Amino acid sequence: MSTVSLRRLMTVDLHLTTIIMGLAKTELFTPEQNLLANQLKALAHPARVAIFQLLLRRKSCVCGSITDELGLSQSTVSQHLKVMKQAGIVRGIVEGTAVCYCLDGTGCADLFQRLTGLKQQLDCC
Repeated sequence: MSTVSLRRLMTVDLHLTTIIMGLAKTELFTPEQNLLANQLKALAHPARVAIFQLLLRRKSCVCGSITDELGLSQSTVSQHLKVMKQAGIVRGIVEGTAVCYCLDGTGCADLFQRLTGLKQQLDCC
């Protein structure tokens, strides 16, 4: 076997291993653990934290100005908002041809309650 063929085979093997090892195996965890992980994952990017903080400061729905304030492209902001919507942290309201975004009070309260519950379990320090 040539060196090039061996490298290709090793690359394919590495990709397959990454795919298999990268699976979250969510069925091993409780629904609550999976929900909290998804909510935290939705905030696990600096742009999403910035969007969250912007919506928190505004205390109202924001239409279109997120891109201007954060200096990110529309497609980037849309992708981040999609992740946050799927996690129940943000909701979108259609107003004409625009979608206005605001924090989902129920989803955020749920996240904060879960984090508070974890904090209360701390018995160190």
